[in-house]
Amino acid sequence: MKYAIGVDFGTLSGRAVIVDVSNGKELATAVHEYRNGVIDEVLPGTDIRLEPDWALQDPNDYIEVFKNTIPAVLKESGVNPADVIGVGIDFTACTMLPTRADGTPLCFLPEWRNHPHSWVKLWKHHAAQPEANQLNAIARQSGFGHILDRYGGKISSEWFFPKVWQILNEAPEVYAAADRMIEATDWVVWQLTGVETRNSCTAGYKAMWSKLDGFPPPEFFAALDPRLKNVVDEKMKRDILPLGSRAGSLSAQAAQWTGLKTGTAVAVANVDAHVAVPAATVTESGRMVMIMGTSICHMVVGESEEIVPGMCGVVMDGILPDKPGFEAGQSCVGDHFQWFTETCVPEAYQKEAHQRGISSHQLLEEKAAALKPGESGLLALDWWNGNRSVLVDVDLTGMMLGMTLLTKPEEMYLALIEATAYGTRLIVETFNKNNVPIHELVATGGLPDRNKLLMQIYADVTGLPIYIPEATQIGALGSAMHGAVAAGSAAGGYDSIMDASTHMARLRRESYHPIVEHKAIYDRLFAEYVTLHDYFGRGENDAMKRLKAIKLEARKA
Repeated sequence: MKYAIGVDFGTLSGRAVIVDVSNGKELATAVHEYRNGVIDEVLPGTDIRLEPDWALQDPNDYIEVFKNTIPAVLKESGVNPADVIGVGIDFTACTMLPTRADGTPLCFLPEWRNHPHSWVKLWKHHAAQPEANQLNAIARQSGFGHILDRYGGKISSEWFFPKVWQILNEAPEVYAAADRMIEATDWVVWQLTGVETRNSCTAGYKAMWSKLDGFPPPEFFAALDPRLKNVVDEKMKRDILPLGSRAGSLSAQAAQWTGLKTGTAVAVANVDAHVAVPAATVTESGRMVMIMGTSICHMVVGESEEIVPGMCGVVMDGILPDKPGFEAGQSCVGDHFQWFTETCVPEAYQKEAHQRGISSHQLLEEKAAALKPGESGLLALDWWNGNRSVLVDVDLTGMMLGMTLLTKPEEMYLALIEATAYGTRLIVETFNKNNVPIHELVATGGLPDRNKLLMQIYADVTGLPIYIPEATQIGALGSAMHGAVAAGSAAGGYDSIMDASTHMARLRRESYHPIVEHKAIYDRLFAEYVTLHDYFGRGENDAMKRLKAIKLEARKA
């Protein structure tokens, strides 16, 4: 028997899973929490405070994931390391860092350790919004607007080049010292193999690369800032490898970290949401995969490249070989339920949950499930962490309308769930209107297993059936599948990710279908959501942005 290992790097932890290559069965999994987690207040080991909207990480935490999780799954499963044919990696994105030519992160060096710009910029580092705004404006003004069209019309502050530009603007000395600017997912593969590679997924979705045209030309970057003219050739690589290909082999050092054999195949890096698509059984058009956790990523395989307003991008080879992959998303979903339970649940509810031995989430779900659609009289906008799709604006904030002195916590909790479902429906409808039809949803991630009410509401609001993959560690499974493809059929793996999906991915019998009576009410509520969405999100009333500006002024005063 042959096995593959997938390592999934999340926002707060990394997890590894070892699976049987013949059927995708999970034999063991292990999780390692990052020592420094998300660094958003003070730089570790210093009293250096970070500005608002910063989110950093320590690359050493990623190495510790390898050292702790892979030996653990080998031990628990009893698998002989010689029978592990491949390893795959996925990561949050855009998560990037500056390094020396040999891959050493600048933040590992004493001279740069105390400089915030030398550390990893996590995907939710939003402090590059001024650069993103400027990039979008200059691109339109200088005749490069067609590049933005592939990304729904806007480049996000979360993406690669706004973050690079922020480093150049605020810390030119760090920019000069960096031989490489690289995605963390490519960096960890570099650490495993000793070979620097770049993958088509992060390059396409986060760094404006296309299979046909490559990166934007030097003239584009010069229009942004003359100092950026040659950023690709000076700080990156132009050789982009397709997903499923072999990045290299496990080095002697990495073998020592992991307990695996030197020479084990290592797949080209991937992104956590994108790698989940074939692991969720989706290798054809018409089915949207929702990776539902702290946020939602909406992934679609298409038949042709289409310009879809407000999407995060369309990339050929971005999900599957020779197919256009579309990405959309919502910035705040699970995070927003967690915020509510931590800050808005009264003591009486907390006491009841404790007495019954359940969580606040479970209690609120139970109470909310007793409510009829529309009964709360509430309507919310799901922008507690900005808007990713379809407005692509991190400066938008959340709102709840309709509260009275009789409003109960479960009604507010329900309104937040409904708001996220409306956001997903708007994404689905935007795809449908732009020649990318969606006829069913496949939901994975942490939320589908924890909140059945949420899943039913999503079916009712969208009017679409929702199916659930069998795998619980969907990202890690997807990475393991790519590891099996990197190894190839000659080694006991597969020669394509489609073949791997056929043998290693499956759906549960459990599914959710729209309740007709509920959908009729939600159609009316969704119309009201769209009105508020456009009023506050498309420039008619920028009150949210003005309030955010006043807040920042007050904090700096």
